[in-house]
Amino acid sequence: MNNDRLAAIAVLTAPGTDYEIVSGEVWDRPCRVFKNAPPTLRDLYQTASSGETFLVFEDERFTFAQTNDRVAQIANILTDQFGVQKGDRVAISMRNFPEWVFAFNAATSIGAIAVAMNSLWLSDEMEFGLKDSGAKVLFADQERLDRLAPVRGNLDLEVISVRATNKPANTFALEDLLVGDVSKLLPDVEIDPGDPATILYTSGSTGHPKGAVSCHRNIVSALLSWELDGKVALALTGAEAPQLDFQIAALLAVPLFHATGSHAVMLASYRSQRKIILMYKWDVSEAQRLIEEEKVAVFIAPAAMTGDLERAARTATRDLSSLLTVGGGGAPRAPNQVKNIAGTFKKAQPNTGWGMTETNAIGAGIGGEDYVNHPESSGRVSALLDLRVLDESGQELLPLERGELQIRGVSIIKGYWGREEANQEAFDGEWLRTGDVAYIDEEGYLYIVDRIKDLVIRGGENIGCAEVEAGLLAHPQVREASVYAVPDDRLGEEVGATIFADDGINEDELRGFLVKHVARFKIPRYLEISSEPLPRIASGKIDKRQLREEFVSALG
Repeated sequence: MNNDRLAAIAVLTAPGTDYEIVSGEVWDRPCRVFKNAPPTLRDLYQTASSGETFLVFEDERFTFAQTNDRVAQIANILTDQFGVQKGDRVAISMRNFPEWVFAFNAATSIGAIAVAMNSLWLSDEMEFGLKDSGAKVLFADQERLDRLAPVRGNLDLEVISVRATNKPANTFALEDLLVGDVSKLLPDVEIDPGDPATILYTSGSTGHPKGAVSCHRNIVSALLSWELDGKVALALTGAEAPQLDFQIAALLAVPLFHATGSHAVMLASYRSQRKIILMYKWDVSEAQRLIEEEKVAVFIAPAAMTGDLERAARTATRDLSSLLTVGGGGAPRAPNQVKNIAGTFKKAQPNTGWGMTETNAIGAGIGGEDYVNHPESSGRVSALLDLRVLDESGQELLPLERGELQIRGVSIIKGYWGREEANQEAFDGEWLRTGDVAYIDEEGYLYIVDRIKDLVIRGGENIGCAEVEAGLLAHPQVREASVYAVPDDRLGEEVGATIFADDGINEDELRGFLVKHVARFKIPRYLEISSEPLPRIASGKIDKRQLREEFVSALG
């Protein structure tokens, strides 16, 4: 079967085809590239302008052409009124509003670097991200403006408010900036495919989040890789691409600050002229209404949300027959959910993938009957990327042998913004160390079985255990703390913690204390209080594996 796949890739990427592959480089690393890819994100936007609907938010609608007009206006505002130049950082922190897309696309259209900030960050986390990136301008909605207020005086940047009802005095309202005759022609800026385009922050196993730096070629290559993977899948099944009598639409149920939201959904929609339905917040009843009314074909979301939708669909009175795919990456799906998706919806097939912020969300993918037959697999590697599994001595392992997963290719980031030490640790030559323990079977299917990195992936959100441990240890009664992942049917993983603390510590008070130190989604759902010091391994480090195994076993 793997030979058939390789043969299909060879046909689809041969000289003269749309997906022709040639030798190239990115970040001075040799790799395979698409010969006919748009050179930059600016080219992607401009060559896909049309009268088709692009963004839908509540009662607002924007076509691709209208979006490009607004993007050009904001681009001119950034250059003319705020002095943004090529290489400057423009930060974005808000809900999934249309303005998120406008700001991101405007920044990347003028050679600036879009900093997609986690909208769940608290004040000190926002301060860190803005200082670390050196952002010159921030676009923020009311919730983020409120969180920014306590630290605003520590920052040297301009702030543009979006949909704010209580705008601070030292803030520019986007709606005011757009008043008057603002040009709808993009400023004349030369952008190279290898120029930095984005900084996306990812939680690490230690310390502060790290800003992953991607160039235009990294991102555009990921978009075309998803397209190619889809065509390969069709070739292997012999099926025809579905012919719809309506515009294909995707319901966006993941944050735009995730690479899945910004890349796999938003940017990929330029290529397919796909309509995107934006939700203010997740609500399964509202999701069903939107699917029916907007004829949504694609639903990409974490396992928690796809599970919500699948369960609701069993008794739904709404017509959900437009759905063709239900899935997404971020966290593993329970095998039962995979089978339930395939059995619940009339036409929709399940899909998933493995990728990282550091790979621009591309890596491996699987869907349809293939996924049903391999529900625990993340699929097979994308055509422009390579995978390998190494043992602790650095030797490449044979199929089915478990070790550290590494990946290389055109979509891999340059490294982390201003973190040379982290870059040295992250790369093995041209190979990115993923921090995942995995194996690849004889047919090329990838299986992620554990993580070397100390992370909890809760509903697609990466939570650094060290950060939560630091928050716990800040409490005066906590002496030791160990944070770990606890399996969860809905979210994939939940945050668990075992602490050694003084007698009389109050769990409710401790959780209230944590609210001031970490974002709410990072607060442990499960909290075990030990009356004795926590167990250690030979190196002196807390034996986190033992604590986790004991807790999960007791949980049943």
